[in-house]
Amino acid sequence: MSAKILSGRVALITGVSRRKGIGYAIADRLSTLGADIFIHSFAPYDAEREWGADADGTAGLIATLQKNGTRIAHAEGDFLDPTTPGKIMAAAVQAFGHVDIVVANHTYSTMGKLEELTAVDIDRHFQINVRGTLLLVQAFAAQHCGDTGGRVILLTSGQHLNPMPGELAYVASKGGLHQLTLSLSAHLAPRKITVNTVNPGATDTGWATGELYDVVRDANPQGRWGLPADAARVIGWLATEEAQWITGQIINSNGGGL
Repeated sequence: MSAKILSGRVALITGVSRRKGIGYAIADRLSTLGADIFIHSFAPYDAEREWGADADGTAGLIATLQKNGTRIAHAEGDFLDPTTPGKIMAAAVQAFGHVDIVVANHTYSTMGKLEELTAVDIDRHFQINVRGTLLLVQAFAAQHCGDTGGRVILLTSGQHLNPMPGELAYVASKGGLHQLTLSLSAHLAPRKITVNTVNPGATDTGWATGELYDVVRDANPQGRWGLPADAARVIGWLATEEAQWITGQIINSNGGGL
């Protein structure tokens, strides 16, 4: 693959706030391939989790991405607010003039078995993960007028391959994105915009430790966790012209395991 195969393209990637995360790996991969990058983040979400936000914040993350020599811009926003997707897309268009590729990597996730679910928690998962993504894709399609087509890449989880009874609200919301993929792809295909969804599998982003880490590693046929770069390579290829004929697909990048 040409080193700068995405030169002249602009990619908007949501949920980029930690250098250990999948979102950062995607941004790094696409910028390595020559795309200009607009990143969205919401640092308070990571700050409230046990893994925490990057110590030097978004500024440090951007400085690291700039090593690839492409333009980088950024905006922060909470996808719980229904106006955020449109504002993020508008900010990206203002920064670069257009967006060719959108990667909906943002997510909201909490643990919750059936007996623990609340209406508020269920709603929040759907508002951020499903409503936020649909409104982002809507805003992307509204601004897209390129002759070379566009790319929509969503991220799901492994709920269609293995049971996840401890994360039911999350499973329901990610299942929604999974089921939207084919219909969105059919709607946008006449405009040469492809829509695909990637399941990155169990990925080592620093959240799993101890016994859980060992169990997942040992359950994978390749004897390791997935790395953020594994998902990023697949998404990088889907963003190129080589993947123009691939649309409406759920792609499992999970090493044959969880």
